[in-house]
Amino acid sequence: MKNLTGRITQINIDGSWVLLLVVFLMTSCKTLMIQETKPTFIVHESGLSYMVVKSGNGIKPALNDIVKVHYTLMLEDSTLIDSSYKRGEPVSFKVGAGQVISGWDISITLLGEGDEAILKIPPELGYGDRSVGDIPANSTLIFNVNIIDVIPAPKPMTIPDGASKVESPSGLSYAIVEKGRGVQLLSGMKVKVHYTGFFEDFSIFDSSYERDQPIELTLGRGMVIRGWEEGLSYLRVGDKARLWVPYQLAYGEFGRGPIPPKANLIFDVYIVDAIESARIQPFNTLNKDTLVTPSGLKYMVIEAGRNSVPETGSIVTVHYSGFLPDGKMFDSSVERGQPFRFVLGQGQVITGWDEGVALMRVGAKYRFIIPSNLAYGQRGIGPIPADATLIFDVELIDFE
Repeated sequence: MKNLTGRITQINIDGSWVLLLVVFLMTSCKTLMIQETKPTFIVHESGLSYMVVKSGNGIKPALNDIVKVHYTLMLEDSTLIDSSYKRGEPVSFKVGAGQVISGWDISITLLGEGDEAILKIPPELGYGDRSVGDIPANSTLIFNVNIIDVIPAPKPMTIPDGASKVESPSGLSYAIVEKGRGVQLLSGMKVKVHYTGFFEDFSIFDSSYERDQPIELTLGRGMVIRGWEEGLSYLRVGDKARLWVPYQLAYGEFGRGPIPPKANLIFDVYIVDAIESARIQPFNTLNKDTLVTPSGLKYMVIEAGRNSVPETGSIVTVHYSGFLPDGKMFDSSVERGQPFRFVLGQGQVITGWDEGVALMRVGAKYRFIIPSNLAYGQRGIGPIPADATLIFDVELIDFE
């Protein structure tokens, strides 16, 4: 400690003598000042460190919330790796869904909306012992982050007292949370639905609200799980309802994606809108010859079209309707009112399509009869069973 020296001075105030101890610092001419407390790094039990440099006092993100974050990423030697500011757009992700490195999933929950902070993320919570782009293996990552927005996860609907839970013979159960005033949903209708999907513990696995976009489907086309096909048929436009879907009517014994095997699911649904779909008429194939290619693809020329045929690599635009051999339609771009585009010959569609569309001219209408080995084979997909021969009515609108 530095020595303090001083002197005693007498002054007269209103006739009274007062002794003042004038203390001054002999070893320095600097004035003594109160130092402002600076933020310091906090070490989290996970091993990461963080320091809040500016507090926004907003809500803290929780599991399944959507957060929007601006950031810069540097290495410990200050090498700049990435910046959302340069792109002019913050990143968005769901907390706890594994969409970002684990160090982010942990640290974001320690901050609040509006916070600006520095994160030091060790390799085991970053990219570990693998290199990613310009990030070397075993790198500690330095992030400067700004939490722009926190969008809370959808909450389960509250079922009102007295609402009845109805169980159907299939094992599906449903309850009307709020009654709508719109039309009854019928097979063949184009339906818009907002939904949140929960596991039985009410943890979220999917939600259209998070995307701010309701799902659109045609009822009765097998475009969704059987529990939805049945459950929606009991509802009308404007209804808010809960569906309890047993695994047999959902993703079965094997699950899919984030859905584990034999998972019973809960859906809170809101029927936004429904309209009658366009009536799709199959092509008239009367007196049309059936031609066969060496691969086994069969086709009929309904209208020949004009000009040249597209080449491999062309971007083709088509309208189509797909049918099973029993005549049941399983998909149609005509019904959706939106043509389908793909790159020819790049494997973006089934083999029968790549081969068949390459035969067509602009304006042509063909019927393709595609054996299963040129379609979805033994695995099937959605409403298409395994080993199914498929029938497509296709119109080539244009190519480029």
